[in-house]
Amino acid sequence: QVQLVESGGGLVQAGGSLRLSCVASGFIFSSNAMVWYRQAPGKQRELVATITSGGTTNYADSVKGRFAISRDNGKNTVYLQMNSLKPEDTAVYYCNVPNALYGFRSWGQGTQVTVSS
Repeated sequence: QVQLVESGGGLVQAGGSLRLSCVASGFIFSSNAMVWYRQAPGKQRELVATITSGGTTNYADSVKGRFAISRDNGKNTVYLQMNSLKPEDTAVYYCNVPNALYGFRSWGQGTQVTVSS
């Protein structure tokens, strides 16, 4: 089964930075794209960033230029570097794998990011 463990969240001031990590298992990590989502209280889960198996990245307009997704296939880990954080970035952040057979079947605990002003 797919397992996803997010970490690295915390409380930071506006303008600060955090790096989130997601350790994945239960599938061939290097052959799959990976994604980051976030969910704020009372709001829908939204797609933040994607990275293909080849390293091509895409971002939501709201985070473009501030966030960077990357991966380390040797560690089965996908990262989200978050810079110039804003209070509106406050949310629980989740990773997942967009695979038709085994993706989006479950979610990890996520990691809480809180940005104060």
